[in-house]
Amino acid sequence: MAKTIHSMIRVLDEARSVDFYRRAFGLEVAARLDFSDFTLVYLSNSESEFELELTVNKGQSEPYDLGNGYGHLAVSVENLAEEHARLEAEGFAPRKLVEFAPDGELVGRFFFVADPDGYQIEVLERSGRFK
Repeated sequence: MAKTIHSMIRVLDEARSVDFYRRAFGLEVAARLDFSDFTLVYLSNSESEFELELTVNKGQSEPYDLGNGYGHLAVSVENLAEEHARLEAEGFAPRKLVEFAPDGELVGRFFFVADPDGYQIEVLERSGRFK
């Protein structure tokens, strides 16, 4: 059986992205692999073994075109309102809190926030299937 271990995104500015993910989600650098044309930075925290891999292509000066295929990354938190307020205080401009309840049954509570490269991150309150 397969085990998910990481997801990769390309970022323009390593320091800016590492700072965002540390301040926003408590992710720290678990490993950094530097090569001649690119650098791989693996971020994680004690909540999960899953890692976010930041790929920094050397010589890239223009923002990446995220295209129309990328959706979002998702993280879960204990208290959604507190996290929303904290990210707002950090200046990250999270979008509004949403209660998704089609047909009157609550599926999840969440908000979105964008990282410095424009990648969307869904922040879900831990409940139901969102542990």
